[in-house]
Amino acid sequence: MINTFIEMLGHGFIQRALIVGLITGIISAIMGVSLVLKNFSMIGDGLSHVGFGAFALAVVLGFTPLYFALPIVIIAAFLMLGLSKKSSINADAMIALLSSSSLALGVVATSLSKGMTIDIYQFMFGSILTIGKTDLYATLIISAIVFIIYILNYNKIFAITFDENFSKAIGVNVDAYRMMLAIITALVIVIGMRVMGAMLISSLLLFPALSSLRLFRSFKTCLIAACIISAISIVLGISISFMASLPTGSVIVLVNLVIFIMASIIGKIKK
Repeated sequence: MINTFIEMLGHGFIQRALIVGLITGIISAIMGVSLVLKNFSMIGDGLSHVGFGAFALAVVLGFTPLYFALPIVIIAAFLMLGLSKKSSINADAMIALLSSSSLALGVVATSLSKGMTIDIYQFMFGSILTIGKTDLYATLIISAIVFIIYILNYNKIFAITFDENFSKAIGVNVDAYRMMLAIITALVIVIGMRVMGAMLISSLLLFPALSSLRLFRSFKTCLIAACIISAISIVLGISISFMASLPTGSVIVLVNLVIFIMASIIGKIKK
């Protein structure tokens, strides 16, 4: 087993997969804790469907999927939280409206391209083992931007996560920070789609956060635990999928599921 793992690390594509997977997983876990506590869990799922529609359209039109999808998913994040507050459509309904429409657009675009191409299939279900240097650099840059924004605004994010009314009372622009959370979540979704695919990326946001919240009560401790859980699931998922020739994204989700079940059991025992 150890020899196989060492041999696996000798492959360049595995090294890139681990780097991208760990970075994406950790950034997703950090965002996931705030999203779960804010009851914004469905935003990740909705944006991933928007991302699929954008990626499919980019493939059909001949554009670079990552750069084409990025502004579209950010605009969708604005629509989900920004316009929903100013219209008669609430946030959940807006998410359902945009996600179902985007998924339908992606399917139609796929049919126009004479079936599901390899590129579109990879964006639906992930293709972490085929990550190239361009995707690696893009992931590093976008993840660094997200991490810096989060760290610089950590105190404000902490405040609005737990008490928006108190945050407003001390002069925090709650709406602006809610939008900031949605936009950096959109960035995480776009880079994560290469790892997990549109159908599974929301699991990277939710599972580590939910598992950590079963075990700890401190916000900072939950953030650290979520990052560790996400890193473990990424390494185990990639290793198992490589050794057993299984779909990587799906294996990572199943590893996260096992960890969540274990965390839930331990959490109940602790009570």
